[in-house]
Amino acid sequence: MAGLLGLSRLIDAINQFIGKQVSWLILVAVLVSAYNAIIRFLGDGLPAYLPIPRASNSLLELQWYLYGTVFLLASAYTLQRNEHIRIDIVSSLFTKRTRDWIDLFCHVFFLLPFVSLIVWLSWPWFQRSFISGEISANASGLIIWPAKFMVLAGFILLTAQAVSEIVKRYAVLRGLIDEPNPQHEMHPAAEAAIEMEEKRDD
Repeated sequence: MAGLLGLSRLIDAINQFIGKQVSWLILVAVLVSAYNAIIRFLGDGLPAYLPIPRASNSLLELQWYLYGTVFLLASAYTLQRNEHIRIDIVSSLFTKRTRDWIDLFCHVFFLLPFVSLIVWLSWPWFQRSFISGEISANASGLIIWPAKFMVLAGFILLTAQAVSEIVKRYAVLRGLIDEPNPQHEMHPAAEAAIEMEEKRDD
């Protein structure tokens, strides 16, 4: 079990690093989006001698690539931080141990098979695109295989994080480790909603 916990810590460290680093791409995406909107708004009013890129499909596609990259590569970190969508109002009715068992069951029988299937299906999908040098059908569009690679990479990271979460839930249930993520107790929004309900009842 010590080896599995070591693996879990390694996976967590990798996904935490990647999740924090790719978050900066949101700023890049916003800047690209703002630039594209401004250039499109100014249109023909820009002097032709200015050596700046004009609005194009490549800039639009770059926005999609950046947002997609953040969503895919940070999803594993989101799972690790327990920030994924869950019905906290319902789960808060259960004991901590029951929630741990539910998470373990869902990770093993739903999350892990699903993400593993996506990895298995996305590899040939990416490979075909890479070998053929697939390019967007839009005029001045970008090459497509980097975006498809992000799908593959994102689900590989999510698969690894699913394994890490399974190891941690099992270890917590066995009493081998303390709860590694305080946020697993309950989301702050759920706590606030419950407190409001209790005040209304009083």
